[in-house]
This record gives sequence, C-alpha cells and structure tokens, in this order.
Amino acid sequence: MIGLSTYAFFWQISDRAPKPLGLEELLPRTRELGGQVFQICDYQPLHAYSDRQLSDLKKRADDLGITLELGTKGIKPEHLANYLRMADRLGAKVIRSMVTAPDHRPTLAEAEVLLKQSMPSYEASGVTIALETYEQLSSTDLIALVEAVGSKSLGICLDPANCVANLEHPIAVIDRCAPYVANLHIKDFAFTRRGGWVGFTLEGVELGKGLLPYDYMIEKVDPESRGINQVVEHWLTWQDDYEKTIRIENEWNAHNLERMRGR
Repeated sequence: MIGLSTYAFFWQISDRAPKPLGLEELLPRTRELGGQVFQICDYQPLHAYSDRQLSDLKKRADDLGITLELGTKGIKPEHLANYLRMADRLGAKVIRSMVTAPDHRPTLAEAEVLLKQSMPSYEASGVTIALETYEQLSSTDLIALVEAVGSKSLGICLDPANCVANLEHPIAVIDRCAPYVANLHIKDFAFTRRGGWVGFTLEGVELGKGLLPYDYMIEKVDPESRGINQVVEHWLTWQDDYEKTIRIENEWNAHNLERMRGR
C-alpha cells in the first residue's frame, strides 16, 4: 500500500501554521489523494491521547479505509512498550523507530540488549519495529544490529536519502538493506548550490526529479509481494510565506502518490 506521513504535512502541522491541522483532518486529506496508509510519525500530541481518543482515531481511519502506522525515536523498553500499547488501540502493525533518541544514544551492544527485552511482546502482538536508516548509524551497523537481535518482528525502515550525510551511496544502502526492509519512506532529494555558490544544500524535491533511485529501490525491495507499505515524506524547505509553502507541500503529496501509482 502507498500513503502519507505526518512528515508529508510538516508545515501544515507546524507552529508556523495559523491553525495547525490535527490527525482528524489529515486522514481524510490522505484518502482524498488516494492514500491507503497513514504513518503518525514523531507526532508529539499523540502522547496525550487517551485510550478512548486512540480508539476513536482508529474508527475514523477504518471508516476511510486507511491503515495506520506509528513512528517514534528511541528503543528504551518502557518507551517501546507505550508505543505497543498505542499500536494495539490503533490497529497499527508497524512502528518505525530509530536507535538513538534526543535523550539516549546507546552503543550497538547496548541497543542489542534493549531490543531483546522488547521483542517478545512485539512478536506476541504481531507488530514489527522498523529501524530507520539514517546518518548517525551506518547501514552496515544497522543490519548487524538487526541480525544480532534476530527477531521476526524487527526490520529496517529504508530511507536512502538520510544516509547521504554519512557519505553512503543510495544504491549501496538499498542493496544492503533490501532483505531486511519492513517499511519504506519515499523521499526524493537533490543538492542545490547555496547563495554565493559556497557549498550545497541537501533538500527535497518532487519524486522523480531528484537523486532517489525510486524504480530501482522498488524492484530491489519488491514491497507489493512482501506486504511492505510505502510512506511519503518530504524535505521541503520553507518558502517565501506560509501559503506558498503549503501549496507546494500539497502539490508534492498529490504528485508523489500519482507517481507511485503509475510506476
């Protein structure tokens, strides 16, 4: 299935929005664009939801025909246990996370111990943790961690764009991670010259207009036959004003989903 993330509405839910959108508004917008899945990723307000609110959100998603996923940062057992509780209420079967969090940076050995504490409950619930590829941990080390934990409920969320900052080539990241992928973040990117022609900015572009080898990634991972969802994200930099920024954000959402459907 294909769909959107809260990161696809980054500016529309931000403090720069005159009236930030809530999840109850993002779900129908996702459905209108033909999205089948919505990933609530790094969305702090969700932590304040009661069990009743979570159940109501699931019902809203069910009524719209949308599958929910979750996303967070960190692997402390108590944190992952809380997200497993929310996943149960929301019917989410995938939780994207990252090995490090703002307040916690475990070594690989420590991460292995922590994840092994959480995996039995995830396996029993049929929920998968997908650890994202990103610049703070090489894809080689991430794969080694997943293999060391050795759980059927632990995989990788593949986002090659994140690894460029660690000087990893997208093709190499895709090739290494493909067998372990449990979730896909679809985010195209390009380098542009900065003002004065000194240095570059790595920023987002519409799918198919940048450096993400999307078709190659899909052929290599084969998400449809493996039941892996594709979730759109953006690196859209702030434009001249709010109206221009959200216009582009919405155009990218429509374009990217159409591009993914028409592949």
